[in-house]
Amino acid sequence: MFLKYLHWVMIAACILLIASCFMPWAYYTDINQTFTGLYSYKNQYGRPGKLLILLAVIALICTLLPKIWAKRANLFVCALALGYAVKSYILFTSCYNTFCPEKKWGLYVMMAATVLMMFGAVFPDMKLKPVNADDLIKTV
Repeated sequence: MFLKYLHWVMIAACILLIASCFMPWAYYTDINQTFTGLYSYKNQYGRPGKLLILLAVIALICTLLPKIWAKRANLFVCALALGYAVKSYILFTSCYNTFCPEKKWGLYVMMAATVLMMFGAVFPDMKLKPVNADDLIKTV
């Protein structure tokens, strides 16, 4: 039953991932700064939101295309996005010099969106044509 709506969940997860890059990810008390996916103090942690937005847009395009190669490419892109999201989560929440940042809700939204994207890529909404046995014999 849930798999019937997974196509729409995948689209919503891509949009949610893009939105989460603008949300606060972590608050650092020692420098009194809130980091997002597109901002870190003196660009120390880079801008992981740029790549996550790019991967979300590619995944959204691959989700909307009804081609088998697009579904396979979507699986690769979503796996890449999930791995990069885990790396960014570890980077933004790691403690340094006895200071531990306060995790904000944008970080959890980003992780949940990439997990939903991966789940949607594993179970694509693809209807394949049945293969006739006579067609297989003719190609051999």
